[in-house]
Parts: sequence; C-alpha cells; structure tokens
Amino acid sequence: MSDKTVHIEDAVRLSGPQAFNIMLKPAGSLCNLGCAYCYYLDKSELYGGREPRMALDVLEQVTKAYIEANDVPQVQFVWHGGEPLVMGLDFYRKAIDFQKKYAAGKKVFNSIQTNGVLVDAALAKFFRENNFLVGLSLDGPAHIHNRYRLDKGGKPTFDSVMRGLEILKGEGVEFNTLTTVNRCSESHGKEVYEFLKATGSRFMQFLPVAEFVRIRGKKARPVIVEPGADGAQSAFWSVSAKGFGEFMCDVFDVWVKADVGKYYVQLFDSTLSAWCGQKEAVCTLGRTCSGNAVIEHNGDLYVCDHFVYPRYRLGNVLTTPIRDLMNSEKVLRFAYGKYSSLPKRCTRCPYLPACNGECPQHRDAQTGVNVLCDGYRLFFDHTAPVWDRMRALLAAGRAPAEIMFK
Repeated sequence: MSDKTVHIEDAVRLSGPQAFNIMLKPAGSLCNLGCAYCYYLDKSELYGGREPRMALDVLEQVTKAYIEANDVPQVQFVWHGGEPLVMGLDFYRKAIDFQKKYAAGKKVFNSIQTNGVLVDAALAKFFRENNFLVGLSLDGPAHIHNRYRLDKGGKPTFDSVMRGLEILKGEGVEFNTLTTVNRCSESHGKEVYEFLKATGSRFMQFLPVAEFVRIRGKKARPVIVEPGADGAQSAFWSVSAKGFGEFMCDVFDVWVKADVGKYYVQLFDSTLSAWCGQKEAVCTLGRTCSGNAVIEHNGDLYVCDHFVYPRYRLGNVLTTPIRDLMNSEKVLRFAYGKYSSLPKRCTRCPYLPACNGECPQHRDAQTGVNVLCDGYRLFFDHTAPVWDRMRALLAAGRAPAEIMFK
C-alpha cells in the first residue's frame, strides 16, 4: 500500500467542506512547570533557546486565517502549551474580540489545556462567561501526581493544581481531565480513576507516556527525540506495555460495573466506536494522522503536536493559506504513512481497526511495532466480550449502559 493511498472515508473528507483541528500554542514551550516527561519543553531550541510569546498582531492574523480556512459552520480553537495561561487574561480577551470580528456567521468554540496552577477567580469567571471547556492536567492523587509534575524548582504541584480546580468548580466552569499513565502510575488504575471521579471529572483522557530520549549528561535534562533518532533510548518515566494495559483494564473493570453513560473515558469511547465501524474518537487510534496540526507562537505550522521537529514544519500561516499547507503533499505522506508503514504483525492483528498501530511516536524504529502493543492487546482481549455485547445493544436500538444490569 502506498503512503498516498486514500481510503474512501478520507476521500469524502478531502473532497467535501474543509475542516481542520489545529492546536494553538501562543506561548510555545514556555511553562511555569518542569514536568519530567514533557515533550515540549525542549522546543525552545527551535527558536534559538528563547521563549517568545505570540504578539497580538500575530494572534489577529492567525485567528482570521484559521476561521477562514474552515468551511464548516463551527470552528474550535484549542489553546495549548507549554502553559497557555502564562499569556495572561488580557490575551484571551483579545482572542475573543478577534474571533467575534472574523467569525462571519460561524460559531466559535474554545477549549484550553492547563496545568491549573495559574488559575484564579478572574480567569475562571472569564472561562465561564465565554463557555471555555478547560482541560486540566492531573495525574492522580498526590503521591502519583507529584512524582513527575514538579515546578521549575523541583517542588510538588498537587496542592496548587487542586486549588485551581476548586476555583474552576466554584465558578461553574466545564472541565475534563487529562491524566498521563507513566511508570509511577502502574498498578494504580483503580485508585487513579476513583480519585478523578471524586474531583468531579466526568470526562477523562488517559495518555500513555512512552517516550524516547537522548541523554545529555548526568545533570542535564534528557532531550525527548523521535523513535530511531541517534542515541534514542526509552525514557525512565515511560510506562511499560503491560503496565499500561493492566492500568486501563483496572479502570475498565470499575467503569463497566456502574459508570457506563455516567463517566466517559476517551479510550473506551474510541474502542466502542471502532467496534461499531464508526470513526475513532481519538487521533492516536485513527487510520491516518491528519487534521491535528499545531500553530506555534510565530505562525509556524507543524504537522502534529508530537512531531514538532524541523522536518515536519509545513510553513507559516501568516504567509501561506492554512488549507494550502494542510492539503500539501508533506501532510499526505505523513497522514497515510502511518497505516502503510505498519508491520505484518499489525496488519494481521484482529484488533487493527481499533488500534491502527496507535501513535507513530510510540513505534520501535527497528520493528515498526508500537512499544505499547502488548498492553493494547491485553486491554482488547480483556474487554472484547463487553464491546461485543454493547454493539449488539446498539444494533437493537438500546443503550450500552444496559450492560450494567446484566
């Protein structure tokens, strides 16, 4: 299969109204924390070691270009980082002003991913008044969260994050949680899930941390690199394949007994969608890598948030239309190369439609097999009978939540 082979569902997308999901990183890699596993802190080196911020004139041009590039009636702005809140409240007030100025009848929605430390009452009120969905990075209870999520001085951040969360809840801001599954998380799936429920999170994303690094010295921070890069080795904080699989199985076993239809876990939603022949709910499990690019502080556009390296730079949205960049041959090669480069082990796997080789950032450079493969197989083996029954319920016009009563 060629890396330019376009499947029918993607052909429909490419020939229909253009729509793009692009993260905006107004502060680039700048962050008030120094999380050990952060794959973005190193990116300042792309810009001479500086930590520049998006200027207001660039914000206006990016806003206009992004809204115009989308042919659909609803446009989603996803603010990410680094830590996007270092830009301050006035920056996002201007962002809303520019969105209104260039909306041209389209409905504009905003979501923002934050570590929560800088959240205050004024920001929370702004988020509520402007219907921001806030994603909060929270790895679990203190003994897990504080293992790798430390501030620049190496101090724990759990208490500060929880303080920010309480402010958001007090103001009635809609939020969900993003939780990494790392080496410290292993064997704590049930504990972490119950903790997140207790915080009030109803929508949860569990992100496996399986990274490759290059060691620079005993005191220097390891550099996170692509699979196959010179000197690449597995990071010490990476979750093992078995550890990730068991973590998600433990979460699933609690969820399926009492929480179906009440609490939402992204991996579970995506798996059920795949089981029913529908589009995946998360890009990492999709057939292609496309439509999830990232705009840097200066307008540079990269093909994927996890591949912000020079060779994946598409151009700059201030000088080239976004749709031209996103429909370029470089994007096509990247998008369809994900599936076409799968090894035979993957193409023969019964779970291929639910996994599609997962994210290329996790693939072993020698074998092409995802380093988390055994964990996903463990999870799918464990949960397959439930997905079969849920699919049958849906086919009969019944709710999947009925499975809890069987």
